[in-house]
Amino acid sequence: MSAQTPANPYAQNLDKCAANYQPLTPLTLLQRAAAVYPQHAAVLHGTLRLGYAEFYARCRRLASALARRGIGVGDTVTVMHANTPAMLEAHYAVPMTGAVLHSLNTRLDAAVLAFQLEHAEAKVVICDRELRAPCGRPSPRPRFGRW
Repeated sequence: MSAQTPANPYAQNLDKCAANYQPLTPLTLLQRAAAVYPQHAAVLHGTLRLGYAEFYARCRRLASALARRGIGVGDTVTVMHANTPAMLEAHYAVPMTGAVLHSLNTRLDAAVLAFQLEHAEAKVVICDRELRAPCGRPSPRPRFGRW
C-alpha cells in the first residue's frame, strides 16, 4: 500500500472471528432458511409443495442414509436424475456428508455415461427409476463401487 493511500478501515484490526465472519455456503443457507422461514416455499414441483423446514429435513434424511452406507469426506456419489426435487435434495445431502456430488447429464449417450461412471469411482450411484435403462442393472462385481 502506498503512503498516499489510506488503509481500508474495514480491514484494520478485524481478524476473522465468530463475531464478524461467517461463511455463507449452500448448506448454511438452507439451515438458516429452515430456521427462519420454515413454512416458506422451498420446492414447487407439480402438486408437490415443500417448505424450507420439510425440505431441510428430507435432505438430512438422505444425508443420514448415505452416511449409514459409509459415505463420507472425499467419497463420490453419482446421481442421475432429471430436474426434480430428488436431484435438488441430492445437491444438499451429498455435501452434508462431506462427499462430492457427481451429477450425470441425462442427455448424454451411453458411452459417455459409462466413461464418466468409470472415471468418477463413485461409491454409490443414485438413479431415477425412469432413467434405469441408461443406468443399467447392478453387476455382481461392480467396477466402480457399491450400487
